[in-house]
Amino acid sequence: MHTDFDACVRAVQSKDARFDGWFFTAVLTTRIYCRPSCPAVPPKVKNMTFYPSAAAAQQAGFRACKRCRPDASPGSPQWNERADLVARAMRLIADGVVDRDGVPGLATRLGYSARQVERQLLAELGAGPLALARAQRAQTARLLIETTTMPMGEIAFAAGFASIRTFNDTVRDVFALAPGELRARVARGRPAATAGSIALRLPFRRPLTPDNLFGHLAATAVPGVEEWRAGAFRRTLRLPHGPGIVELRPETDHIGCRLWLTDWRDLAQAISRCRRLLDLDADPLAVDALLSADPVLAPLVAKSPGRRVPRVTDGPEFAVRAVLGQQISTAAARTHAGRLVRAYGDPVDDPAGGLTHLFPSPAALAAHDPAELAMPQSRRNTLAALLSALQNGHLDLDVGSDWQHARARLEALPGFGPWTVETIAMRALGDPDAFLPTDLGVRYAARDLGLPGTPAALTRHAAAWQPWRAYATQYLWATGDHPINVLPTDHPQPEGASR
Repeated sequence: MHTDFDACVRAVQSKDARFDGWFFTAVLTTRIYCRPSCPAVPPKVKNMTFYPSAAAAQQAGFRACKRCRPDASPGSPQWNERADLVARAMRLIADGVVDRDGVPGLATRLGYSARQVERQLLAELGAGPLALARAQRAQTARLLIETTTMPMGEIAFAAGFASIRTFNDTVRDVFALAPGELRARVARGRPAATAGSIALRLPFRRPLTPDNLFGHLAATAVPGVEEWRAGAFRRTLRLPHGPGIVELRPETDHIGCRLWLTDWRDLAQAISRCRRLLDLDADPLAVDALLSADPVLAPLVAKSPGRRVPRVTDGPEFAVRAVLGQQISTAAARTHAGRLVRAYGDPVDDPAGGLTHLFPSPAALAAHDPAELAMPQSRRNTLAALLSALQNGHLDLDVGSDWQHARARLEALPGFGPWTVETIAMRALGDPDAFLPTDLGVRYAARDLGLPGTPAALTRHAAAWQPWRAYATQYLWATGDHPINVLPTDHPQPEGASR
């Protein structure tokens, strides 16, 4: 996108928010970079240049605009639409892999040399993995400076900086203000209202229909791990430095997010996983434009544009839940998962609700006799095979996984048919083109809409929906009468109901 100069100029002059995150505008005279929708008067065309990432603009010596906060724009949809090296690297960098394991650790996860990863990122994004991680640390630092009362020294290390001096220099370079000056600008700002928590606004590209997104998460919530309470979806998070809890609330122009973290070093990773869970970096206009070309889907898209794919915060967790849910109802799957959580999950304290546990890790489940699980022997065998593959590294379902490679490994496991594999591909791997032609909800919708009735014929028809078949699935599911399609209403919960 950033190489099409005329298209970028048109987006900037029209202040088109659709392109926020796709590219960044740098102004040669002021040495400031902005998002395309910046409310300031657009610069002269001769003074504009464009970069594919905030990190590239920072590396070229530009500082972030104080009005439009380009570092806080929605992420580029490319990283969730693609499964190539650069996209996988960007997902892993957002998940904090460079901060935890360095560039060699990132390269190992990707299966390439560090030099090759550096070269590919520089070619496409104008910045290497260290610069991209530095830009993320700067954004995390700004959030902590402006929204908490934490001492600056604690913020420096929580944001991932190796020293206070590096923290100070980076904040000055990126924002043209010292950390103390940055906080002084929001002296009447938003310090955390609850000890140990932070409140944020997660931006997204409009439109967004929240019904099926939050409805799905609430209807399939595992007791003790997830809940719908007071108009918000809440769940526990297994993070690199300790457990966390997130509360996500749909608002008109953003998602309200409150995080309770054991260790503030996990802030950037927690935000990244929440955005992934709600598919907030999607490009709904591109998705809906293609799906609307099908006369059958067009009325569904027009009625509720901007449907997202409900995804997950933990790929291995969802794979276990998918196995538990094979050939049983949503309610029964929740019951099985709840038993697993109470027996093997790690306890957590929830200061604002009824959450009690982290979902058990593959290691914790693998340490127990499968015979203890109340399910058919064939499903116990399937679960045991999955846990073994996850434990020995044969199967990677984390954010940086190779989608097709993971599919092939799943298909080789006993008990993994097309429905289970594609469900995991859609929600855990994040493949926007995953499709479930054998799913009952999809087949009922196809029947009612006059689409082909057999899985093979429906798959042939759905070729026109590529690469957005996962989104087409959401529109098909939404035609049914099921709780996953409805934004939950609040019902008073008796004390300990979700325990």
